[in-house]
Amino acid sequence: MWTIGKILKWTTDFFKRKNLDSPRLDAEILLAHVLQKNRVYLYSNFDEPLEKSELNLYHDIIEQRANGKPAAYIIGHKEFFTLKFKVNSNVLIPRPDTETLVTAVSQRLKSKDSAEILDLCTGSGCVALSIINFLPNVSAVLTDISEDVIEIAHENAANLILLDRIEFFCGDLFEAIKDSPRQFDAIVSNPPYIPSQDILKLSDDVKNYEPILALDGGTDGLDFYRRIASESLQYLKSDGFVAVEIGFEQADDVEKIFRSAGFNQVELKKDLSNINRVVLAWGF
Repeated sequence: MWTIGKILKWTTDFFKRKNLDSPRLDAEILLAHVLQKNRVYLYSNFDEPLEKSELNLYHDIIEQRANGKPAAYIIGHKEFFTLKFKVNSNVLIPRPDTETLVTAVSQRLKSKDSAEILDLCTGSGCVALSIINFLPNVSAVLTDISEDVIEIAHENAANLILLDRIEFFCGDLFEAIKDSPRQFDAIVSNPPYIPSQDILKLSDDVKNYEPILALDGGTDGLDFYRRIASESLQYLKSDGFVAVEIGFEQADDVEKIFRSAGFNQVELKKDLSNINRVVLAWGF
């Protein structure tokens, strides 16, 4: 008889043999999805037997995970800053490292009576939506080059009941708002930053399932930073700032890009692994 505890142990061992990064966590997330319960329920009911229909469904989805499909795409959502975001293969799966960007921006805006931010390459919308969810004084403009991506961000905003403080535009970076020019208190982005030649070196679940368009940052991975730095000044208020997530060992290069573009103040923020993860730039 397959109980919750027994099937979790078996799945964890199976995922370990497949060399998956987080075997136990994935086993729990997928089983909780099948049972339509939270993970706490699993630990409180280790001896509960599974029905045949539940076992059949669970078998199907653990095979998908074993073949490389990310758990978030299988269940259709991912938690980020305690919020649930719908995801599919059109958008990147939110990562904990990106919470550094949300925190850095929120800290700089929390004392303002009102503020408006521009989120470039919004993807699922997790960055901007998390910021305005925690800061009721902030509104946001979300842009992305893909209409399919904008649809996902729009759905997430609706689910979080934030549509009244958001506008959506489709286009390539600042081209998206060229017909609706304005200046913002902050411009934020988690842009593509993987060097093109490194895409094939990514793990199979990333390179085979997540959108390459949201990963490929050009030959050296810095193409989007150059464009954001050079074009953002005209869209910032005099006391505004830019905040971007960066990849491993890109801090020095990205700082130089923003200083060369005319920003005279640049600050780096580290993630929980003590790696430079965010560049803030202001003063021009």
